[in-house]
Amino acid sequence: MSSIHVADDTFIAAAPVRVAAILGDRSTWRRWWPGLDLVVREDRADKGIRWQVHGPLDGTMEVWLEAVLDGTILHYFLHAEPAGPGAQAVLKNLAGANRARRAQGRAMAFEAKMGAERGRRVGEPAVAAPAAG
Repeated sequence: MSSIHVADDTFIAAAPVRVAAILGDRSTWRRWWPGLDLVVREDRADKGIRWQVHGPLDGTMEVWLEAVLDGTILHYFLHAEPAGPGAQAVLKNLAGANRARRAQGRAMAFEAKMGAERGRRVGEPAVAAPAAG
């Protein structure tokens, strides 16, 4: 088990392709995960993205998009070890470090949710994928 271990899920009432478009915007990654250097290991399109993580943490991260009912479950995973000059301080407060990384994941998930569901009113069907053509 990793010292930093985050696993979380969020239901998004939109097609996986809509969520994937938001996740694929690399300009948001630095804001969502400040200080982390992310290297894409596998871009799975409407199934999500897997990264290698470097910087103050060394490990792996994944956002897996699962089509469920009329929407998507966004699964977020981060498995890492503190690294670099601040590693000892992080190890002394693992609960706080895990809480902070979980909060970052929730912020990412809810930003993706709000973006993918944009235009949908409460109680309406999920936002569909754009029409092909």
